[in-house]
Amino acid sequence: MGHKVVVFDISVVRALWETRVKKHKAWQKKEAERLEKSALEKIKEEWNFVAECRRRGVPQAQYCKNGFVDTSTRLLEKTERNPVAARQRVKDRDKASDPHVFELSGAQWKELPDSLKEQTHLKEWHIHSTLIQIIPTYIELFQAMRILDLPKNQIMCLPAEIGRLKNLKELNVSFNHLKSIPPELGDCENLERLDCSGNLDLTELPFELSNLKRVTFVDISANKFSSVPICVLRMCRLQWLDISSNNLSDLPQDIDRLEELQGFLLYKNKLTYLPQAMLNLRKLTLLVVSGDHLVELPTALCDASTPLKFVSLMDNPIAETQDSDETMESEQDRQHLDKEFMKAYIEDLKEREAVPSYTTKVSFSLQL
Repeated sequence: MGHKVVVFDISVVRALWETRVKKHKAWQKKEAERLEKSALEKIKEEWNFVAECRRRGVPQAQYCKNGFVDTSTRLLEKTERNPVAARQRVKDRDKASDPHVFELSGAQWKELPDSLKEQTHLKEWHIHSTLIQIIPTYIELFQAMRILDLPKNQIMCLPAEIGRLKNLKELNVSFNHLKSIPPELGDCENLERLDCSGNLDLTELPFELSNLKRVTFVDISANKFSSVPICVLRMCRLQWLDISSNNLSDLPQDIDRLEELQGFLLYKNKLTYLPQAMLNLRKLTLLVVSGDHLVELPTALCDASTPLKFVSLMDNPIAETQDSDETMESEQDRQHLDKEFMKAYIEDLKEREAVPSYTTKVSFSLQL
């Protein structure tokens, strides 16, 4: 008795497979078209275009029509003849050749080069987008240091020795992995700008930072602050405070201690009201809050007689219709994108040639 052999037409299996391949390609095409038409893609395109225009020195009036970015113009092809852009390139070249400036970037760097320890004459460090986790204690040797620009690295902590940099004016440690700020930083009496944004896990600033009486700019956005730090309220010259994307549920009743405050960013918090003390901030010209939780605010904030530009953002999450297996951005990258958008938006407000003298209240939706 012979063996039975099952015979079937392989063309049936082939046809089934080809049908599935066609359906998958059709889905891919449809998805690509959806992304191409989405508002988020358009916003990203405009951001990139605006950033490139500004890098090349193109005035906003040339690429912005009636408040909207016009990306169809061929401005970028004419920038070689633009004197502003030429000056910017000279400035960048001079910075690169400045013997007092140290620059380092790239994921190949996991620690600072040994030779850096000997270059104590340096006045500026510009280190970004590396895998460096530690700032060495020998930083105290750099007594001429003016600028520490250390964004988008993997820094876990700052050494206490940073407090011995008496001439330090700017410290940028944004988008690292800091969980605390050393209290010794309060000894840097000449500090004017402090950026600790995007570290995600910062919950407080040490009280010792109250000694920083020359600070005019503080950015602690994209962290986990539940209240405005006491030390910030004691910075008497503070003009710009960004504490957006935190866990604030209310503002302190003595927020009006910040008499010099001009820009106050509060969006993406859990605020339900704004205190009456906000009306005492006589120099405040820009206030940005999230309107989806607010139920009460002083009506005088919208008074046309004030110089305040009040911007209310309705924050909407990304639509849940996206595929679960779609590659998502990291939390830090998303916060960085959010911050870059607001930075570009505020710069646009500042650059407009005809700013109305009355209060401007703007509400719009974002998908970030």
